Amino acid sequence: MLAEKISQPVITTRRLQLRPLELRDARALSIFAADPKVARMTTSIPHPLPPRAAEEFIAGTQASNRTEDAWAIDANTIGLPSIVGVIGVERLDRQQSEIGYWVAPTFWGSGIASEAVEAIVAANPHGARTLFGSVFQDNPASARVLEKAGFEYLGEAEAHSVARGENVATWTYLRKLD
Repeated sequence: MLAEKISQPVITTRRLQLRPLELRDARALSIFAADPKVARMTTSIPHPLPPRAAEEFIAGTQASNRTEDAWAIDANTIGLPSIVGVIGVERLDRQQSEIGYWVAPTFWGSGIASEAVEAIVAANPHGARTLFGSVFQDNPASARVLEKAGFEYLGEAEAHSVARGENVATWTYLRKLD
């Protein structure tokens, strides 16, 4: 018996399409996520990236019992690859969610991360009243992405980075949506 697939909206912006990840994305996802510059700025991407990690991640994004929705940041409409990064929203409790994202280094500084985050905030796919975001303190560009999208600084904390193999100082942000 096949598991029920939870539908997830496709979100379109001026330059991007945020769409559910598909198995066809695995090769590009593997290439970009294997970059230590990407992995070191996330909590969950290991470095080196194990074989089949991208396929397993994609399968998890399609599971009916998932707590996080993830979208491919697809820039094909402007002549760029069909996946240049990933953005996700994890369901928390009390109508709260947490946003996370990464963009391949080739596209850093292009505004793609900002456009994707602003689109997720506007779509609010979980109907959250509050969105949280957290970035490593050595990644001020990601902090600016959240601030540009209306997130307010909440405080400092730590999060474990699998790629770094250690806890890393973070800045936490929130965005009220109600």
